Amino acid sequence: MWVVWCAGVAALLATNVLHRPDGPSGPSPASRAAAAPAHSHPPVSSASASASNDRPAGKHLPRAEPTRLLIPKISVNAPFTELAIDDTGKLQPPPANDTNLVGWYAKGVSPGETGTAIIAGHVDTKTSAAVFAGLGDLKKGDRFSVERSDGRTASFVVDSAETFAKNAFPDDRVYADTPDAEVRLITCAGTYNHTVMDYTDNLVVFAHLV
Repeated sequence: MWVVWCAGVAALLATNVLHRPDGPSGPSPASRAAAAPAHSHPPVSSASASASNDRPAGKHLPRAEPTRLLIPKISVNAPFTELAIDDTGKLQPPPANDTNLVGWYAKGVSPGETGTAIIAGHVDTKTSAAVFAGLGDLKKGDRFSVERSDGRTASFVVDSAETFAKNAFPDDRVYADTPDAEVRLITCAGTYNHTVMDYTDNLVVFAHLV
């Protein structure tokens, strides 16, 4: 799961998520910070991935590292850091000491590449609002862009913004491979539970390359 400060961090299972052949690695997650769901079963089965791969790919760009996320509607202009999956199968959140930083799952597809790219950010920290504090204001048709290391800019349009309880997070829907270039922007939402130091929900913005 992710935490914004959400204490858990998104649960992409290392064995089966978003299809990069080299497996994930990384230290244990930070406590309380950032954005995402909490499940450790595979988000996409090999069968569904195979079926997806049989369909023709839509518009896409070659692989390249993202360098900056620009969401004019909510005044986001933030650099990227790489995120990895820890030994428990959960995606680590971005560092909590930088409120203007987003992370991308670097073992998955890059934004603009065919498939589902994952971008996560904190909604807040212990002391202030953070980069994805306004993510819930995005609506269908809103646009944002990702600047990339190859000099290209990947432009996306929002399809929907939806909130899911972390204890019923739809892994398959959020993380499943796609024949098009898509992005998920993920942060925490709902009520902050001081006992478990985590938010109850995740907010997910679904978007596709245009």
